[in-house]
Amino acid sequence: MHVWRSVADVEPDQRSVVTVGNFDGVHRGHAHVVAVARDIAAEQSPPARVVAVTFDPHPMEVLLPERAPVRLTTIDDRGELLLAAGVDRVLVLPFDREVAGWPPEEFVRRILVEALAALVIVVGENFRFGAKAAGDVATLRELGEAAGFRVEVLALDGGAQPWSSTAVRQALTQGDVASAAKILGRLHTVTGVVVEGDHRGRELGYPTANVPTDSMTAVPADGVYAGWLQRLDEPNAPMWPAAISVGTNPTFEGNQRRVESYVLDRDDLELYGVPVEVAFADRLRGQVRFDSVADLVRQMGDDVDQARSLLVEAEDR
Repeated sequence: MHVWRSVADVEPDQRSVVTVGNFDGVHRGHAHVVAVARDIAAEQSPPARVVAVTFDPHPMEVLLPERAPVRLTTIDDRGELLLAAGVDRVLVLPFDREVAGWPPEEFVRRILVEALAALVIVVGENFRFGAKAAGDVATLRELGEAAGFRVEVLALDGGAQPWSSTAVRQALTQGDVASAAKILGRLHTVTGVVVEGDHRGRELGYPTANVPTDSMTAVPADGVYAGWLQRLDEPNAPMWPAAISVGTNPTFEGNQRRVESYVLDRDDLELYGVPVEVAFADRLRGQVRFDSVADLVRQMGDDVDQARSLLVEAEDR
């Protein structure tokens, strides 16, 4: 088992190099932290395992739910991305009021020392932990000296605008999926199960796969995008180029926000009930209310042509 869902799942009797964080999105800054931890682990004799500790749900969902950020990734996707980045194990620590109340000393003792037998902790310079975020890197170093582990603190990556999950969310709020992708190191994706819509797309010549959205999932701003759609129920399924609409379909007085993907030049796909992943490559335009269906269809044709050009260009790069 590579993802531990509780401390009770941890495989004992092996020393660890540990990094701790929410890791939402697993962006390029997170990947750098993991790479440093990987190098440090390889230097140990014998080599240590690399463990990423993350939390589910996000601490803000427990402490201040009205201010909790939208999720860039599900906890399952986060685990897969951390493993792909180079960690050996992921510890998903269930976060509740009890864990929120642990002072820094208790978190270090229970998780880093007793559960993970940490040799080295690798964190960013803005790391905070413990009840009311009372602990910082200085606290961690002090506790590490007493407990026998070393702390490696890394400067934030990304230059004037450091890479962060917050920066990704801000870019998505503006519909700037290209900037989000630069921070993530990959395209931002939304996953879900295709549901039946109003069938207007098929009637207009552009059948779409419709994925509902929810208030806690990070979805780009309303508009039209070029991207890709892939079904998740078949191994090695192809990534189909797509024109993607995000919004409520204002021309038809819609009120349910959803992600609608038209796979370019395909009207033979049956995807109802199929889990899919939608990847956003570039923004084409904002959401518009058209005066007539004819105007909408003309614009949809232009959107498809533009999406095709952008995606062909992206494949050639």
